[in-house]
Amino acid sequence: MDRVGTVLGGVVEDAWRTLRPTARDRHGPLAPLLIALTLVTGLVDAFSYLALGHVFVANMTGNVVFLGFALAGAPGFSVSAPLLALVSFVFGAGAGGWLGSHLGSHRGHLVAVTASVEAALLVPCVALTAGASNPIAGGVRYALIGLLAGAMGVQNATARRVAVPDLTTTVLTLTITGISADSPLVRGPASRLGRRGLAVATMFLGALVGSVLVLQVDRTWTVAAALVVMAAVGLAGASTWRSEAAWVAPA
Repeated sequence: MDRVGTVLGGVVEDAWRTLRPTARDRHGPLAPLLIALTLVTGLVDAFSYLALGHVFVANMTGNVVFLGFALAGAPGFSVSAPLLALVSFVFGAGAGGWLGSHLGSHRGHLVAVTASVEAALLVPCVALTAGASNPIAGGVRYALIGLLAGAMGVQNATARRVAVPDLTTTVLTLTITGISADSPLVRGPASRLGRRGLAVATMFLGALVGSVLVLQVDRTWTVAAALVVMAAVGLAGASTWRSEAAWVAPA
């Protein structure tokens, strides 16, 4: 029991330190900002899947699978939607890579600018969603897929460049693998279980809240909520603009 209590205590402390890092943390305030971006991922993927058809704007693995379904003739799946999401994500990731090349020497600058770019892309998404028909169709649907997937591509490239362990913001497969593979149950080191569990829980929460908003409230609020979170990340990142602390340097 003492062993269990020690492990659980370490998991809780790890999760807490992810949300409230100490002044000496190697990644400074970046971890909580990336957790917030993970919440956005859950929100926009819930919106895209439920309001835009069988398509994700952040989870490109799912789109590759959906594209295979569509080409095989599975009902309810189209080739155009996941293909557009993939292409837009690639372009967004390229833009994110360009930002990383120019701003990557100061990770606070990179996160602040990336969040601002994403927020700028989300603004027209809110307007388009508010004025769209039900269900969303035609050009508006494709415009939303393109804008949202592009924004998530920028985000994913930035998270990769910022390189805070286990906080990719859009992909959880390796994170979940780490939770199991490093578990004390298999004599693993139990390292970063709190952070990894927090990332999974955050994306789940974003998907849950986004689904409730789409299905029971108003789909526009889902995109609006993502915009609010993104704007908050941008402001928080901007507050570190003049910082020269050790954490701003590339990991």
